[in-house]
Amino acid sequence: MPRVLVVDDEPGVRDALRRGLAAEGMEVHAVADGHAGLREAATGAYDAVVLDILLPGLSGYRVLEALRAEGVATPVLLISAKDGEVDQADGLDLGADGYLVKPFSFVVLVAQLRAVLRRAGPPAPRVVRGGLRLDPATRSATWEGREVELSAREFAVLHALAVRPDAVLTKDDLLAAVWGGGGSASRNVVEVYVGYLRRKLAAVGAGELVRTERGRGYRLGVG
Repeated sequence: MPRVLVVDDEPGVRDALRRGLAAEGMEVHAVADGHAGLREAATGAYDAVVLDILLPGLSGYRVLEALRAEGVATPVLLISAKDGEVDQADGLDLGADGYLVKPFSFVVLVAQLRAVLRRAGPPAPRVVRGGLRLDPATRSATWEGREVELSAREFAVLHALAVRPDAVLTKDDLLAAVWGGGGSASRNVVEVYVGYLRRKLAAVGAGELVRTERGRGYRLGVG
């Protein structure tokens, strides 16, 4: 039975999620503010966290940032009334595993939760492609010995390309591999993160590593 922490200041949302997720076979604990959410989530006792962004005391962004800084890797699904692409990109870049806009479909929320729970397994093995080396266990990346400082989402994009070096991945492929699909992010977010990734790779001399196949998608430039 997965243990899920719900952090939301709206009593109606907390009650609805508590009842609904329990009916889906999940054990649910709910709290109403950011500080309580951080205290609970930091224990590492939960399999997933449903986290509102606009919270009293401490915002969901700051809760998520603190969790990732402390090394807590529990999957986090952000929920918010903020529907801008920048808002979504900010949350995902901080290490969220999904983003749903209020009002959301409960069916989609459950699907998102089940998806992040499936993905939260043992880390994948190291990947070596030419001068590129990726270690998912430590989320570290190097190019010809030079460290590349990547966010969790940037690393995931590069890893998705590196494990299929001979394939062209569409935006939908990357959405499924990195964001879990299901509407948690838009295709434009993929473009944004590919841009972030390319700038960081260019800084270590690997600016041509991620290539665009016009009208098709993206591929890795080394075998």
